Amino acid sequence: MNLLRIYDCLCDATRLRLLNLLAVRPLCVCHFEAVLRLPQARISRHLAYLRRNGMVATEQRGNWRIYALVSPPPPALAANLACLQDALATEPILRRDRERLDQLSAKVDCGCATPEIPRHRLLRLSR
Repeated sequence: MNLLRIYDCLCDATRLRLLNLLAVRPLCVCHFEAVLRLPQARISRHLAYLRRNGMVATEQRGNWRIYALVSPPPPALAANLACLQDALATEPILRRDRERLDQLSAKVDCGCATPEIPRHRLLRLSR
């Protein structure tokens, strides 16, 4: 993976926030919507960009597409992701996103894993 391509991906705040959450575990778009409180279309556009550039991979589970960091990440990507994790100490928005993900995970698993929990309930529980 080209270093310039990595930096192109990292130069956007939304993509940094997505990568920060994916460092915790694979997630679907509804997780990102609930945590980041951004529209699905915006999140999907950024995830598609990260996927096209080789930073995330997807897996289909029923109707849901689960996103994860590529494994194993190329060395340049791994180094930059480690730097992103170091930023948790100084970047309140990244820390807050992680806290929201933890709170959401403690309340309920996503409908992508448990179909009996509708998506609108997941989003309501995240408020």
